Amino acid sequence: MASQGLCGMDGFSIAHLDNLYLKSIPVFFFFRKEMDEDCCSTQLIDGDGAFNVAGIKHFIKTVKLAECGLSYAVVSIMGPQSSGKSTLLNHLFGTNFREMDAFRGRSQTTKGIWLARCADIEPCTIVMDLEGTDGRERGEDDTTFEKQSALFALAVSDIVLINMWCHDIGREQAANKPLLKTVFQVMMRLFSPRKTTLLFVIRDKTKTPLESLEPILREDIQKIWDNVPKPQAHKETALSEFFNVQVVALSSYEEKEEQFKEQVASLRQKFYHSIAPGGLAGDRRGVIPASGFSFSALQIWEVIKENKDLDLPAHKVMVATVRCEEIANEKLAFINADEEWLQLEKAVQHDLVPGFGKKLSAILDKCLSGYDMEVIYFDESVRTSKRQELETKLLQLVNPAYQSMLGHIREKTLNDFKEALDKAIEREGFAVAVDDCTQSFLLKFDKGCEDAAIEQARWDPSKVREKLRRDIDVYVTSVRAAKLSELTTLYEGQLNRALSEPVEALLDAASDDTWPAIRELLQRETKSAISRFSSTLLAFDLDQATVDKMILQVEEYAKSVVESKAKEEAGRVLIRMKDRFSTLFSHDVDSMPRIWTGKEDIKAITKTARSASLKLMSVMTVIRLDDKNDKIENALSVSLMDASDSGGSSRSIQILDPLASSSWEEEANKRNNSMLPPPWAIVAILILGFNEFMILLRNPLYLVVIFVIFLVGKALWVQLDISGVFSNGALPGLLSLSTRFLPTVMNILKRLADEGQRPAAPEHNRNQELETKRFRNGTHSNSSSNITSSESGIEYSSPPTQ
Repeated sequence: MASQGLCGMDGFSIAHLDNLYLKSIPVFFFFRKEMDEDCCSTQLIDGDGAFNVAGIKHFIKTVKLAECGLSYAVVSIMGPQSSGKSTLLNHLFGTNFREMDAFRGRSQTTKGIWLARCADIEPCTIVMDLEGTDGRERGEDDTTFEKQSALFALAVSDIVLINMWCHDIGREQAANKPLLKTVFQVMMRLFSPRKTTLLFVIRDKTKTPLESLEPILREDIQKIWDNVPKPQAHKETALSEFFNVQVVALSSYEEKEEQFKEQVASLRQKFYHSIAPGGLAGDRRGVIPASGFSFSALQIWEVIKENKDLDLPAHKVMVATVRCEEIANEKLAFINADEEWLQLEKAVQHDLVPGFGKKLSAILDKCLSGYDMEVIYFDESVRTSKRQELETKLLQLVNPAYQSMLGHIREKTLNDFKEALDKAIEREGFAVAVDDCTQSFLLKFDKGCEDAAIEQARWDPSKVREKLRRDIDVYVTSVRAAKLSELTTLYEGQLNRALSEPVEALLDAASDDTWPAIRELLQRETKSAISRFSSTLLAFDLDQATVDKMILQVEEYAKSVVESKAKEEAGRVLIRMKDRFSTLFSHDVDSMPRIWTGKEDIKAITKTARSASLKLMSVMTVIRLDDKNDKIENALSVSLMDASDSGGSSRSIQILDPLASSSWEEEANKRNNSMLPPPWAIVAILILGFNEFMILLRNPLYLVVIFVIFLVGKALWVQLDISGVFSNGALPGLLSLSTRFLPTVMNILKRLADEGQRPAAPEHNRNQELETKRFRNGTHSNSSSNITSSESGIEYSSPPTQ
């Protein structure tokens, strides 16, 4: 159907349609219903050429034309004015066009072009009643509207009825000849040859039989065709390639009404199933969906009006655009319902599909090939453009399935890689196994992507490949970490076994060579383990920084083993000191039980045994993994062995006694050095506390109160040993202070009360009291009874590691 091509002209859009609607003024809406409700008519184009937009929209909605899809036909009629065209249509199709009133004279009845639906004819058939030609109302020279309406009818119609008088057949100046010339001329300039059915209806047939009239009519038609100027491309084109000419004859309606009605009823049968193959409609290559009829008709009419010389070179492109797009949409809808594609899409959602690429390529190729076959007669540029659009939509449709396929390939490749790598590590080095497996399975993934590739698409699977590579790297990293952890645990276990028992034995011996021997043992075993550990790490191809870090971890572990063992043995130091003291006190130098005769120098024996016990304590007191000398043994000896030989007051001894502190001298110096806040904090305190400082100067009583508070706080700090208590942590320190705070305060108050009531004692008595205290603490003894006191009076607290 020629009409439907114009609605798809390149360059037209919805905006153009709006413009055309706006330009189609004035709009006349003539609508009437004079017969049954299935048939209605409206004026499509008025006598001045204005397109009735509102009327056709209402008409299409009323007759439900948009629901017909492609199953509809358009019939038009043209002929001389007052030749009975409307009468014929009303009887033939059951329409309600206005007919001429013969009693009022012969004049123009139909102005412009009218549109109606045929009643009770399948498929849905739309009929157009054109204004008659050769009317006196328009004059002899004004044939523009005749040509325009004729071209419009040929463009939108499947079947064109040519209404002509029987007596005009064979006449040179017949009324129908100018009409036929117009039809042939405008048809030549539409587009490439397309058959339109021209049904010549001979009215008021005489006694001459149709078999005699038809050859004469066809001869006249052929002469007109031969004399019509043709484009170069159609110089030799036969009439039969453009038109399917048929001829019928009808009796006079006025004279033989009943016979006329019978002949019309017989003619009506030809219009049933007119669009079926072999039907009256003929060529249907240009048909468009019924929903686009109004837009197509409007565009055609506007183009015809703008090209008054009937030059329509864009018609072919317009037809191709609409038709190609329609076919593309049909193919897209077809593949959406294709069972093979639906099964393939469902299968790929769950698992790998062997030959996925070839199967999907075949489905797409079938769809595109079908499109190519159906659009082969349309403009090449248009059909190529629409094919590209169709291909893009098809690829968008199948892309999710393709991505699912790549996902399955990646997942399977990764799982196979994991399994293969675990086996390869057992046979060869870790780094070599990783490199071999990675290259092998990336190649396997590439082959899988080739199998899934679609011929019509140039999709790059590199992003999925990169994700696979990242997944492989993550797995390799996790396996490497697990293997390195196993190796580290293995060598740490070896170090633990190599160090624990020898360190325990050396600490039990407790001599001057104990810690040098431990350091030598630690260095030797650590060096041996690190040498083997480093050789094993070569198979992992690690960077030097990682290797150094792991070696340092092993070294630190070795030290921690020694420190842990030393702390463990230090926890039993009291028992070991008691055993050593008892052994040396009760045995002689030959380790034989000592026989007491009363002549033994008990003081010397006691001192020797105590010295040996103190040697064990000095060894256990500090962990000496660095080769630095300390004075711990001397401090213990001075505090616990030589205190009786030193003079001075008890107050001075208490102040200088190193055991009165919770840390050794070196560590105490470090702590004292770090007690002060940084310089910037001191400056900030001076600036921000200037007002408070001035208040203290103006009120000296505040200074006295603060000084008293400071003395009490200092006394509590020393008595409670705050720094020592919190050295083991905040929570243990708070718990310890909560139990000791109140007794300590009560003790300080009691001592202050006693000092206030006691008179000043002579120096001799003070020294004697000091000796008594030392005797009770086991720091000095002169008899065997003091030995027991000494043994039970030793206290130990785990010292901090230097």
